[in-house]
Amino acid sequence: MPDEKRERYRFPRASRLSSTAEFKLVKQAGKSWTGRHLVLGVLAQPEATRARVGIVTTRKVGMAVIRNRIRRRIREVFRLHQFDLIPGVWLVTIARPSAATASFQDLERDWLRLAERASILARS
Repeated sequence: MPDEKRERYRFPRASRLSSTAEFKLVKQAGKSWTGRHLVLGVLAQPEATRARVGIVTTRKVGMAVIRNRIRRRIREVFRLHQFDLIPGVWLVTIARPSAATASFQDLERDWLRLAERASILARS
């Protein structure tokens, strides 16, 4: 067992897009796909070693409690599927107003459908 490489499903700070410049770079140089509840912006960064995600929830989505719930759900979707993504891809996930009433399963299904359309899934 010690020789096996075990994947750790964490969400460290290194997996997050945090600066405005990074979000702008994904928006300007990347491509985006629109789903029922989410918009997924994708930018391939060949020199990066891991996938990184940034989450945007505007006030159009709802009050702070609802926006935070959506952020937590999207972070969990990314955390669970981070090893299914090709390495070095930067993602910006934007919640649409319909995400406020969507379940976790709906958000996960929509995110995976967009990731498949963006061809960023390394394995299924």
